[in-house]
Amino acid sequence: MLSKRMDSVVKSYEEINAQRQSLMAAAADHQKLNSYHDQLMANTVRLALEKVKGELGDPPAPFAFFLMGSAGRFEQSVWSDQDHGIVFAGDDSSKSYFLRAGVEIADALEAVGYERCDGEVMSCNPLWCKSVEGWHRQVTEWLTEASWQSLRHFSTFFDSRVLIGNTDYLAQLKQTAFSILEKQPGLYRRLIDNVDFYRKGIGIFGQLLPERQGEQTGSIHLKQKAFFPYVNALRLLALKNKIYAPSTLSRFNQLPEEDRFLKTYEKDFRALLDFRLKFRRDAKTYKEVHLVPIQDLNRQEKQELKNMMRKGYKLFSKTKSKIEEACPK
Repeated sequence: MLSKRMDSVVKSYEEINAQRQSLMAAAADHQKLNSYHDQLMANTVRLALEKVKGELGDPPAPFAFFLMGSAGRFEQSVWSDQDHGIVFAGDDSSKSYFLRAGVEIADALEAVGYERCDGEVMSCNPLWCKSVEGWHRQVTEWLTEASWQSLRHFSTFFDSRVLIGNTDYLAQLKQTAFSILEKQPGLYRRLIDNVDFYRKGIGIFGQLLPERQGEQTGSIHLKQKAFFPYVNALRLLALKNKIYAPSTLSRFNQLPEEDRFLKTYEKDFRALLDFRLKFRRDAKTYKEVHLVPIQDLNRQEKQELKNMMRKGYKLFSKTKSKIEEACPK
């Protein structure tokens, strides 16, 4: 009986993978593309949970499965890797069950076309699978330690949203972070330092600076050189203004009146999302989806890309100055 159920689950994963490829190819805009991702990932996760339920029984506690990274921000392209976690009620006696669920979820998502995270930011990793109290301790530890790595983990976690389960858990954890930052405003400068270095994509003479090594030679890495300044700036502003929403576009829309002058950069970020979908729709792998060969762009398209990149750098610079003024040393 178990073998038949396993065969059925594997077949279902294969069907979802086929569906994913057709839906991604048909996506007409960023909103639809990410709605498709949500639908497919949710179906995959539910199948994985049903498989675990067949092995170990019902979940021993209420829980939430949440997304982070580009999926958490609703900013995935046609290909995406995995960034996810689990938070569950009660104590750590339930952890073994949810770690087993995390293993099955990671395997299932890989089976339907979502690459495993190189940094192991997945719910099969004990660091990203904890009880509510365990997560409160973890968030507090990350901000208290305030090392480069701990703040990188915290920033990854903050760009999160629940895909399946109780949304209150994440809201409570983000409230913990806001409370700590309110008492220790000097942490904002540490958070700025954590993301202040990003690889510029434009040279001093206004030329695009492509990658120069390996298979990426001649291409602009959109994620590193174009997206990061926008994403990092709006995350900092969300933390400063207690904005719970994880997506960059939602964060733009929820900026307070005093920061409304920064909202003008929203149209540039939207243009960047459209640009990536236009030029990377036919990418064959997750790695390719971030790389735009310069030779594929005409003069006008190169100028458009440079303008979007410059706006991102300017947005980050203005955000940095504003927060540093509000949080003196």
